[in-house]
Amino acid sequence: MTSTAQPPSSGARTAHPDHLGHVIFITASAAMGGFLFGYDSSVINGAVEAIRHRYDIGSATLAQVIAIALIGCAIGAATAGRIADRIGRIACMRIAAVLFTISAVGSALPFALWDLAMWRIIGGFAIGMASVIGPAYIAEVAPAAYRGRLGSFQQAAIVIGIAVSQLVNWAILNMADGDQRGEIGGLEAWQWMLGVMVIPALLYGLLSFAIPESPRFLISVGRKDKARKVLSEVESKGVDLDARVAEIETAMHREHKSSFKDLLGSRFGFLPIVWVGIGLSVFQQLVGINVAFYYSATLWQSVGIDPAGSFFYSFTTSIINIIGTVIAMVLVDRVGRKPLALVGSVGMALALALEAWAFSADLVDGKLPQAQGVTALIAAHVFVLFFALSWGVVVWVFLGEMFPNRLRAAALGVAASAQWIANWAITASFPSLSDWNLSGTYVIYAVFAVLSIPFVLKFVKETKGKALEEMG
Repeated sequence: MTSTAQPPSSGARTAHPDHLGHVIFITASAAMGGFLFGYDSSVINGAVEAIRHRYDIGSATLAQVIAIALIGCAIGAATAGRIADRIGRIACMRIAAVLFTISAVGSALPFALWDLAMWRIIGGFAIGMASVIGPAYIAEVAPAAYRGRLGSFQQAAIVIGIAVSQLVNWAILNMADGDQRGEIGGLEAWQWMLGVMVIPALLYGLLSFAIPESPRFLISVGRKDKARKVLSEVESKGVDLDARVAEIETAMHREHKSSFKDLLGSRFGFLPIVWVGIGLSVFQQLVGINVAFYYSATLWQSVGIDPAGSFFYSFTTSIINIIGTVIAMVLVDRVGRKPLALVGSVGMALALALEAWAFSADLVDGKLPQAQGVTALIAAHVFVLFFALSWGVVVWVFLGEMFPNRLRAAALGVAASAQWIANWAITASFPSLSDWNLSGTYVIYAVFAVLSIPFVLKFVKETKGKALEEMG
């Protein structure tokens, strides 16, 4: 699955497109998959303790149930590009919408722990598909001058999905009088939390009927007239549509469908650029960001905050996540991807170090001392802010831009899969690590944040202002 060729001239690249409003609608509709990505990923935060108590399981088993969705994510990410190249980007979105719906219903009405895990794998497959299809589709329809900001819609949708899931969880908890297993209409509160995702899943499916297929895919299957029509809806009026179609077609003829074999180098397995993509994906996860979205309610309860308060702090963290993402969307095309990544790494390292210090204190009557408790809360929000204004956005933008066309489909799939595997490793290990030493766990995350700084400085190249066809 490759992205569209560069516009015919640098002038066209910088002009204000005549159809920007329509392009924004298309982008936002495609990014609805990102919303579901964020929602489905983090909604489990509200159900963790209820699942532990309902099925009477320990930390290790609980971690596997929470993390098992990420295995589905990795598979979905690895296969989505091929599926989209065969049947189209829009059809792929519709499949993901159906899988999200099935997962929501099944997760809300599980018979046992094993089928809850199965429904989460299905939802994870849909998340993995959305994580690849969204950025690639947006890159293929977005004018180059706005590609960074429009590409950021994916991450914006993800963080909004996270925030909405926490708000819904908090509202449902209050309806159940603060009891995650409290009954509402014959179901326990946590079941409602997981089931509400049916609503955005259906909306995603409906929106897929309101947006056009990618011009790149249409040309690849010989539907040039339809591709020309779509281009007329997203490009400026002065653009020669026949020239644009010919340009994309010429670029496609120069390419071949990328495969895993194309990514292999002579010395280190993968080509260097592929390792850079994998490194970006892995560092994004190894700083522990998803602990904040999968386990924050449990984390705050473990240091003495009541359930309602822990759910509220999970929501406020999500709001900070949105604010940081908006900052990144404003700056990503102005200051560049690489400077944002470096600023984020420094900020995350400092915030994680403060969290490690705060959690090193002994609990007094089941709570952190006031100074450490306040520090932990502030540092947690600062950590999420710096992640959101940097790595949360720029990694997805980098992955959509950095690979040469001949490698983009396969390389993006491998990098996204690596991201999900790293996510799984962090998610599956956190409950056991926190039982061992919560402060030590945050020291580990801080070390990875520090290590990301020399990685970016040495290996990552800026992609700001470059057309996709210039990557090589």
